[in-house]
Amino acid sequence: MTRHRSDEDTELAELGFAQSPCTVALFDTDLRVVRANAEMQRAVALPEDRMRGLRLTEILVHAAGEETEQAMRKVLETGERRQVENRLRFPGEPGEPARSVTLASLRDRTGRVCGVCLTAHDTTEHDRARERLLLINEAGSRIGSTLDITRTAQELVDTAVPRFADYAAVDLLTFIDHGDEPPPGPLTGSVTMRRAAAGYAAGEVWAGSLQPGDLADYPASSPAAQPLATGLTGVYETTDAAIDGWAVHDPARAARIRLSGAHSVLMVPLRARGVTLGVVRFARSDRPEPFEQDDVLLAEEITSRAAVCVDNARRYTRERVTAETLQRTLLPLRLPDQTALEVASRYLPAAGRVGVGGDWFDVIPLSGARVAMVVGDVVGHGVQAAATMGRLRTAIRALADIDLPPDELLTHLDDLVIRTSAEVDGAASTDAVADAAAEAAGGLGATCLYAVYDPVSLRCSLARAGHPPPARVGPDGTADFVDLPAGLPLGLGGLPFEAAEIDLPEGSLPALYTKGLIEARDPDLDEGLTRLRQALGRPAPSLDAVCDAVLTTTGPDRGRSDRPGADIALLVARTRAIGASDVVTWSLPSDPEVVAQARTRTTDPLAAWGLDQAVFTSELVVSELVTNAIRYGQPPVQLRLIHDRDLICEVSDAGSSSPHLRRARVYDEGGRGLMLVAQLTQQWGTRHTPQGKTIWADISLRPA
Repeated sequence: MTRHRSDEDTELAELGFAQSPCTVALFDTDLRVVRANAEMQRAVALPEDRMRGLRLTEILVHAAGEETEQAMRKVLETGERRQVENRLRFPGEPGEPARSVTLASLRDRTGRVCGVCLTAHDTTEHDRARERLLLINEAGSRIGSTLDITRTAQELVDTAVPRFADYAAVDLLTFIDHGDEPPPGPLTGSVTMRRAAAGYAAGEVWAGSLQPGDLADYPASSPAAQPLATGLTGVYETTDAAIDGWAVHDPARAARIRLSGAHSVLMVPLRARGVTLGVVRFARSDRPEPFEQDDVLLAEEITSRAAVCVDNARRYTRERVTAETLQRTLLPLRLPDQTALEVASRYLPAAGRVGVGGDWFDVIPLSGARVAMVVGDVVGHGVQAAATMGRLRTAIRALADIDLPPDELLTHLDDLVIRTSAEVDGAASTDAVADAAAEAAGGLGATCLYAVYDPVSLRCSLARAGHPPPARVGPDGTADFVDLPAGLPLGLGGLPFEAAEIDLPEGSLPALYTKGLIEARDPDLDEGLTRLRQALGRPAPSLDAVCDAVLTTTGPDRGRSDRPGADIALLVARTRAIGASDVVTWSLPSDPEVVAQARTRTTDPLAAWGLDQAVFTSELVVSELVTNAIRYGQPPVQLRLIHDRDLICEVSDAGSSSPHLRRARVYDEGGRGLMLVAQLTQQWGTRHTPQGKTIWADISLRPA
């Protein structure tokens, strides 16, 4: 007998309905079950004949069933297909798989709606994959937001809990805290680690575990130490037998694991750039599903991202500590005692990823009771900028020691920077040392302001190389900025530097600073200069109070950051004067007979100053210096004594030749005078002036 095509189609439809991998059920207009395929029968653990006539809410007794039944009524009313996203929990299935429910109307041949077809697709795996992708994306954007090791570890924990694990902890090897360079490759043997971060979803069972900051020793055979040795993730089921095995090494920890209810644990090594940094553990207790292979891959992925961030933070922290240590050793530990200026200073390193830079300041005592003030700024940040700053500061001190005027000093400093840059540029970058040198050369661009104050004349000579102009507050409290030629930054060469001289009466307040101060709140330099002038113009009880007021007004906004985005160096001084009663000056004829008169003249002022104990030494020094000027110099000759902390003896003439200390041979007539001066005085030297030169010597007045 020949079968009709319609019979075959009907049979195929029945087979498709019965064998569909989806959960399918047909409902009549009363929303009672008419048909249910095999997958539906398996899901609800009921045969089809027992389901017939039941409503969905009688099969699925929870809110999701009621929500779905309400949607089915809408389908009966409108005939439109509906998609319902909810979690249908079927009695015959463990857990709570996600179900995407599609509701479609059933129509007879006349087109009348006569029922509803419910099709439920299990989207558990799809949802898990989507959750993993979201977790990876979150890890990429959330972990490593700062270059801080502890915060990075906590960001890893916060990302994993509770979306991936009920408990997570990051343990770091202690070499990170000590600043040591980690050994390459896996680590074998017993290890000591510090808990950097920990977090748990809920419950008090984890409260007894290690807290951030705690140290713990792990034997070589412990689950935490094994990933360090193998470099592989450890997957553990915390059955009673496994916990009993762990109890051999750490009974207290095994007891906590048993109380926590953790049934699945991952131990993932924290490795970056071939270096082992620690281990990350993930545990599940409330989640019924154990960790699967996909979970292992996910844990390794987010741990790998975190490891790079932790290593970056470790390297940054180490470099920052090195730079800060170098910076502290290169900056003045304390400002020198001297008469000309009362001085206060501030230095603030940059915040965040910028780090320590090359800003510096210095106060250098000079001959004749004068004092040099220096502020500079090296381009860049980090160890190289700090090292460059140290080289420039050392060079300035050496140049200041030969008493160069400010403009000449900056010219020599500019030549030094140019030569150093040329040497590095000409070197082949073939190894790490050459690369570091090239990096250092990149930071040789610098600005500098050099000022010399004379407490006798109350004059200040200044020059700057691309640096912001100094501020000045007069004795009446009026604040302004010194009109000083800017000059080019150091290392560019070209035009010579220009110096200017200004009056600084006693009680004036010069202020030198770096660019970071006036840009801390606003990149507009004019706004920054205005705030600085206003801050300096306010009365303050001390120079320290002046510095604090300046930083409060013009420095970084404390509401947004504790430290600025660039280095800040500030040097504030109050001028003092050496009065006319402490200075005597004589003009002397260029005649050898005047030497005896010069010796005699020194007696009266020394007696007036109460320095009788220094008369003998002073007469010898004056005699030798005046003799030297008359014999080798050019008239006019001038003798000046300054009563400061020491007794300063100066002899000036119009000649340009400088005396040099040399060892006199047995039959030499000359060469012994300066040797005698060097032995009797604390220090001596020569400085050149537009009128000639001055030979000076400091005679100590302090008890031996």
